[in-house]
Amino acid sequence: MTEERKKLVEFKGVDLVFNKGKKNVNKAINDVSFHIYEGETFGLVGESGSGKTTIGRAILKLYDIHKGEIHFNGKDVSKIKGTELKKFREKVQMIFQDPQASLNGRMRVKDIIAEGIDVNGLAKTPEERTEKVKELLQLVGLNQDHMTRYPHEFSGGQRQRIGIARALAVNPKFIVADEPISALDVSIQAQVVNLMRDIQEKEGLTYLFIAHDLSMVKYISDRIGVMHWGKILEVGTSDQVYNHALHPYTKSLLSAIPAPDPISERSRVPQSYDPTAELDGQPRELREITPGHFVLSTEEEAAEYKKIATA
Repeated sequence: MTEERKKLVEFKGVDLVFNKGKKNVNKAINDVSFHIYEGETFGLVGESGSGKTTIGRAILKLYDIHKGEIHFNGKDVSKIKGTELKKFREKVQMIFQDPQASLNGRMRVKDIIAEGIDVNGLAKTPEERTEKVKELLQLVGLNQDHMTRYPHEFSGGQRQRIGIARALAVNPKFIVADEPISALDVSIQAQVVNLMRDIQEKEGLTYLFIAHDLSMVKYISDRIGVMHWGKILEVGTSDQVYNHALHPYTKSLLSAIPAPDPISERSRVPQSYDPTAELDGQPRELREITPGHFVLSTEEEAAEYKKIATA
C-alpha cells in the first residue's frame, strides 16, 4: 500500500472579488479548488489577468477571500488575525516578480535580509543576526562582502538571490514564487531556477511556482495547474499536462510555444480557444479523467475526455 501524501495547502471553493458592489466588479478567483502536496513544486500557468498572482497572495492573506476556505497544514487560515497571522507568516513567504521594485533601495543588504529575523525575534544578539545573514547569503550563492552594499549595486540575478535569502530568513515551510524569473535575462533564469531547486532539496520546502514560461514550469514543477478567467481548467503531473493535455485552453497554450527548429516553426499553426463556448450555464467541476489528471468539465465532457485519454 502506498503512503498517502500530505496536503500542505488546500483551496476549497474559493471566490475572491475586487470592487465588490461596484460597476467594475471583478471576480478574480471563481470557485477554485486544488491542493499542493508537502515537498512538491506546484506550477501555475495562464495568461496575464487569469488570477495566478491573486491565488498566491490569497494564500499569504495579502488578499481576503469572500467565499470558501484556504487550509494550511490542515488548518483553515482564511480568517486568522493578529498574533496567529504573524506566526502563520513565519511559515509562508513570497519571492516577488521584480527584484528591483521589491527591495528597499535605502536599506543595506544585511538589513533587508534580516528584516524578518528582527520582526519575529529570531536572533538573540547582533552577532547571531549577522551570522544568520552570512549563512543565508552563502546559501543563495552570494558572499559576506555583499552585506554592506545597496540593491542598486547588484545585477538583476543577484537582486533576486537577495529576495530569495530574505524569504528564507524566517525558516518557512512554503514559498510562493510569483514569476521569479520573468524580469531576468534568459541566461540568468536557469541559474535562479536551479538555485531554487537546490534550496528546496536542502531545506525541504514546498513551492507554488507562478510563471508565463511554460517550458520553465515544466522543468521545475511536479504538478501543474492551468488557469483562465479565475478558474483552474486542468491539473495534472508535468507529463500529463504537457504531453497529454485535454482541455482546449491548455492545448492552445502549448501550441503557442515556439519550436526550436525554423523549418517546423514555419508550419506551426497555433490552436485557438473560444472561452465563450463554456458560458452555457452548465455546472462544471474538476473531474478526474485519468489517475491524478483533472479537467474542468461537465459529466458529458468528462466522458469524452476519458475516451480521448484512453484511445
